Amino acid sequence: MNATGTPIEILLVEDNPGDVELTERALRAGEISNHLTVAADGADALAHLRSVPSTAVGRPQLILLDLYLPDMSGFDLLATLKADPGLRRIPVVVMTGSVAETDIVRSYELQASGYVTKPFDPAEFVRTVLVVKDYWLCLVRLPPT
Repeated sequence: MNATGTPIEILLVEDNPGDVELTERALRAGEISNHLTVAADGADALAHLRSVPSTAVGRPQLILLDLYLPDMSGFDLLATLKADPGLRRIPVVVMTGSVAETDIVRSYELQASGYVTKPFDPAEFVRTVLVVKDYWLCLVRLPPT
């Protein structure tokens, strides 16, 4: 929960059902009460974000973003979010299988808040999600979105 006692809102933009399930498992195992919304591609994520007023319950405080998505890619979504004054302050952590230096550089050039390579081992994947969640939702102080 955040300082007001309401659950933390997280938007996961991921098209792989296995990665969605592992992320859900990791977030359930954490000590922080959270609500996870899943979007299978960038267009769905953008539609969700634009449908939730900035002061409303349901507005994400963190976005976990895969890069290689159908239709609207993670890169395109990231660029769109960071160009939108109403959405740009939401931290976006890229969580992808890519270790390509060009993807890392491009993500940070598009103002990603962080870049995490998803491990292939399911147990390590769960640990990685927990570390990301703990860092962004427990340790870091975020501006209001």
